[in-house]
Amino acid sequence: MRLPDSRPSRRTFLSATGTMAAGTVAVAGLTAGCESRSAQSDPSDAPAPTPSVSPTGRYQAGITLPQPAQPNLLAVVADVGDAVAVGPLLVELGQTIGTLTSGTDARLLGLPPGDLTVTIGVGPRLVRMVDPSLPGAVDLPRFSREKIAPQARGGDLLIQICAGDALVIPIVAAALLDQAGDRIHERWRQSGRRGSNVPVGQGLTAPRNLLGFIDGIVGPHTPVEQQRHLWLAGPAPVAGGTLAVLRRMELDLPRFAKLSVADQEAVFGRHRATGVPLSGDTIVSDPDLGAKTPDGRYLVPADAHVRRANPNVVGVGLMLRRSYSTDEPSPGLLFMSFQNDIRTFTSTLTHMDDSDALMKFTTTTASGTFLILPGFDRQHPLGAQLFR
Repeated sequence: MRLPDSRPSRRTFLSATGTMAAGTVAVAGLTAGCESRSAQSDPSDAPAPTPSVSPTGRYQAGITLPQPAQPNLLAVVADVGDAVAVGPLLVELGQTIGTLTSGTDARLLGLPPGDLTVTIGVGPRLVRMVDPSLPGAVDLPRFSREKIAPQARGGDLLIQICAGDALVIPIVAAALLDQAGDRIHERWRQSGRRGSNVPVGQGLTAPRNLLGFIDGIVGPHTPVEQQRHLWLAGPAPVAGGTLAVLRRMELDLPRFAKLSVADQEAVFGRHRATGVPLSGDTIVSDPDLGAKTPDGRYLVPADAHVRRANPNVVGVGLMLRRSYSTDEPSPGLLFMSFQNDIRTFTSTLTHMDDSDALMKFTTTTASGTFLILPGFDRQHPLGAQLFR
């Protein structure tokens, strides 16, 4: 049964966009009036253009490129109509991504796309239509601490839009949804923002999350690690793709903030200021889970997040993790992970469900998993390997 289309109408969008544009023009006019003539005419004051990110290649953009990831994201989850031909829909979306990221699409309303990326994934139902044995054909199981409405669980299509310029994102979303038309029906959407990046060594950075801790330190960061843990090597229709998990969570910020810094660090198993494990060494060092105090207590508590989610403890591979802070519908985060084996996520969360100290501050309100399609170009359209 189709769910009702929860997208804002085009009239509502255009009205909001027009209001926003008018406000921008007014502010620009006032600012111009306050500047000196020399400041207005000096081209050296203009900011350097943001480098673009090619949407084509072996892998879709928006996963490992650009680096670091853009600060702004919108995830749109939708269903595809039962009678819709999935292949042509995906081809059209891929072509639209090309015109949007190149800045040649009139629906950008004159805005430069900058580092815009759009990443497309398909849900388990669509994958099962092709082959139930393919990666991505299995729905996520249910876990504890979930309060998920039916329309916020699962879905057929993921549209992930990332950009440095937050203004670009809703305009791009409107263009993509306009292109899809009534062939898709929106389930839910979530916007989010990444915190300031902190250097973690080896040319890598990681942002702070809404709880004040550096997030996403551990993951498949090198090309060798990514080939082993991130990208699907096969079968052929999915080679070059990956599996994404989305979990929107509410955070009990007031209760967490009442903890002492030492107690907050015990929840994560890392020092808040530096990100270094409580067992010592450097921010990128593996926590020494056997290290103890002179009186026999573990330096990294038994229920600390870095212990319960540790891939060596769980016995799984690495996942590329991204967390985006949210303030609507309530303060929290949108957690995203990318991995080439869904058991990497499910086994980890099952292990955390039992006794991870961080979990008691979270409530999951939306959830889904998607096969991120392999990369595409003009000769190999988006989704053509899977939906022939």
